[in-house]
Amino acid sequence: MPQNKIYKSPMNSLGYGFIDAPYLPKGKDEYHLRNIQNRNGINYRQLNAYEIEVLVRNRNTSDDWNKFLVSDLFNPELVKNCKFYGLVRIGKLEPICLGFSDLKVPVGLYNSTIISCDFGDNVVIDNVHYLAHYIIGSEVLITNVDEMVTTNHSKFGNGIIKEGESEDVRIWMELCNENTGRKVLPFVGMLSGDAFLWSKYKDDEVLQEQFKTFTAKQFKPNRGYYGKVGDRTVIKNTRIIKDVWIGSDAYIKGANKLKNITINSGPEGTTQIGEGCEIVNGIVGFGCRLFYGIKAVRFVMADHSQLKYGARLINSYLGPNATISCCEVLNSLIFPAHEQHHNNSFLCAALVMGQSNIAAGATIGSNHNSRGADGEVVLGRGFWPGLCVSIKHNSKFASFTILAKGDYPTELNIQTPFSLVSIDNSNDQLIVMPGYWFLYNMYALARNAWKYVDRDKRTERIQHIEYDFLAPDTINEILGSIKLLELATGKAYQLSLYKDKKTTEEETRAIGRNLLKTRNKIVDQLEILGEGFENSKRKVVFRKVLKAYHIFEEMVLLYGMTEVLKTAKEKSIKNFEGLIDMLPAKTNCNNWINLGGQLIPESEILSLRKKINSNKIKSWDEIHVFYETMGKAYPAQRAAHGFAALSELLGTSLKKINKQQFNSLLDAMISTKEWMAKGIHDSKAKDYSNPYRKMVYDTTAEMNAVVGRLEDNSFIKDQVAELKIYKKEMAVIKKQFS
Repeated sequence: MPQNKIYKSPMNSLGYGFIDAPYLPKGKDEYHLRNIQNRNGINYRQLNAYEIEVLVRNRNTSDDWNKFLVSDLFNPELVKNCKFYGLVRIGKLEPICLGFSDLKVPVGLYNSTIISCDFGDNVVIDNVHYLAHYIIGSEVLITNVDEMVTTNHSKFGNGIIKEGESEDVRIWMELCNENTGRKVLPFVGMLSGDAFLWSKYKDDEVLQEQFKTFTAKQFKPNRGYYGKVGDRTVIKNTRIIKDVWIGSDAYIKGANKLKNITINSGPEGTTQIGEGCEIVNGIVGFGCRLFYGIKAVRFVMADHSQLKYGARLINSYLGPNATISCCEVLNSLIFPAHEQHHNNSFLCAALVMGQSNIAAGATIGSNHNSRGADGEVVLGRGFWPGLCVSIKHNSKFASFTILAKGDYPTELNIQTPFSLVSIDNSNDQLIVMPGYWFLYNMYALARNAWKYVDRDKRTERIQHIEYDFLAPDTINEILGSIKLLELATGKAYQLSLYKDKKTTEEETRAIGRNLLKTRNKIVDQLEILGEGFENSKRKVVFRKVLKAYHIFEEMVLLYGMTEVLKTAKEKSIKNFEGLIDMLPAKTNCNNWINLGGQLIPESEILSLRKKINSNKIKSWDEIHVFYETMGKAYPAQRAAHGFAALSELLGTSLKKINKQQFNSLLDAMISTKEWMAKGIHDSKAKDYSNPYRKMVYDTTAEMNAVVGRLEDNSFIKDQVAELKIYKKEMAVIKKQFS
C-alpha cells in the first residue's frame, strides 16, 4: 500500500543547506545567490546583548542569534512571538502603522515562523505560519498566510529546468492544438508575437531549437535563487505561496494557492489577485487583475489583461488588454483586445487574432471531427460569434466575421471579411453576407476601433498593435473577396442562361466584373454561390453581393487614397505634378502576417526566421528589437501597401492618373466618409427607434434617462465634428492639387 515518504533530519539543519552540496559552486556558500539578489542597500549588523534580551522577553526564539542580523535602526520591541531559523536579516523597524485600503497594522514581525529570509525597512509580517527563503522589500505587508516558501529549484513559472533536473519537469504551454504539437515554453516578457512565431512555424526545426535556446539563455540554471516580494506589496489572508516572484506594489488578498509563477507589478502597472484564486505554472504581466475564484494553469497573461469570476485559463496565452470572465479557455493563443464573458462560454484549441468578443453560450471548437484531439480553429481579427454559436474544428474565419446564432455542424472556411454568416434552416443553406458591418453596424465597427486604442494601457509598447479595421490584412482580404465575388457572380449569371457553356475562369470573372461594375440589377436576382466555405454538400449562398462589392471597392479606395494624401502631407508635396512624381511606377500588394496583433509583411517574417536560424539574431531581446524596428517602419510599409491596393483597384499605374481622375477620387473619398458617418449615426439610432427596444420604457424621457439621449452620444458627436474637419481639409487639398 503506498505511503507518504516522510524524511527525517537533525533539528539544527532547519534553515541551512538550502543548496545541496553537488550544486554548490566551489568557494561559495549557500547564500551567494541570495546576496546577489538582495539589492536593498541595507547594512546589516549582529545583535547586541540588550536586543537579544528584548527579543527573548518578547517570546522570540532563534537557533543561533549570531545568524540574526539587523540594521542600525532595528527596534527589537517590534518583534514578538516569532521563531527564527537560519540566517535572517531585518532592516529598519519604526513604531508606526502601515495602512492599505481598509487594512491598518503595526510595523514589525509577529506570530510567525521565519526561515532564512531577508527583510527591507518597516515591514509587517504577522501570523505567517511558515515563511522560508524569501527576500522581502521595504514597507511590505504580509498578514495571515499559511505557507510562503521557495525551493532551491524554483523557476518562477519560466519553462526552464535547473541543475540535476530531468526534462520531464519542464513546463510547456500547449497552444492552439490539444495534441501538444504547437507547444511553447513560457517565459517572463513573452509577447504575443513570440508565442505566435513559436507555435506557428513548427515545421522549421532549427527555428524551434533556437527558440528553446533563447529561453534557456535568459535564466541561469543554478539552484538556490530566493523568492522575492517587491516594495509596498500587500499580501493578506492567503493560504499557499510557493516558488513565487512578486514585483512591487502588488496586492494579493484571499488567494488559495499561488505556485511556480512570476507576478509582474510596478510602475508599468500594479497587479492585483483576489479571493479564491488558484494560479500555478505561469507568468502574470504588469497591471493584471485576477479575481473571484479564477483558475490559471500553464499560462501567460500579458500586461493589463484580466481573469474574473471563476474563469479558467489552461495551457493558454492571453494577450494584453484582454478580459476573460466566467468561462473556460483551453489550449488557446489569444491576441490583444479580446473580450470573453458569461458563465457558459467555452473556447478551446484556438488561435484568436484579437479585437474579438465571444458571446454567451458559444462553444468554439468544442467537438472533435477526427479520431484525435488535434483540431484547431483560426479566428481572424474582429471575430464575433452570436449567442449560443457552436463551431467545430477545423475552421477558419476572415477578419471581422460575425456568426449568427446557430449550430454549425461542419468545418467552415469563411473567406470574405466583414461578413455576417447565418443558417437558413428551412432551405438548408449557409448564408454569407459580405460587408455586413459596413451595411448595418458601422457604429460598432468604428467605435470598437477607437475603444481599443483608448484602452491600450501598455507602458512598454514593444509591438505596434493595429486596431484600425482598414489595414493591410483586411484590405488584402477585401481585394481577394472582390475577385471571389466577380467569379461567383459570373458563374451564377452563366448558369442562369445556359448550364453547359464552358469558359475559362478569367472569362467568367470578367462577366461577373462587368455586371457588378455596371450595377446591373440582374445581380440581385441571381443565386450567387460560394465555394469552399463549408465542408458540406449544402449550398453556400451570398446575399447583397452588389452592395458588398461596391462597398469593398470604396473601402480600398478610401484606404489607398488616405495613404496617398498622408504621404503627400509628410513630404510637403505642393502640387499635382509633385504628387505624381511621388507615386511609384510599380507596386506590389504583398502578403502580411498578423504577428500577435502587429501587422508585418510576410517577407520580413521570412527574413527574421533566416536571421534566427543563422545565428544573426541570438535572443528574444533581439527579436523584440525587430518588432520595434518593424513598428517604426510600419507607416511607410502601410503607405506602400495603400498605393499598391489603390493601383490594383483602379487597374492601372498610379503614375497614369490625371487631375480629373484624381478629383473624382477625392470626391469618392468624401462621399464614402459621409455615408460612413451617417451609418454610424443610423446604426445607433436603431436602438432608439426599434419598438421592441423602446417597449420596456413607459416614456421617451425614461428611456433617455436610462440609456442617454442619442444626440448626446459623445462618439457620434465626435464623428460629426471630424467629418466637418475632414471636408474642409479635402477642400483645401482639391484646391492645392487642381
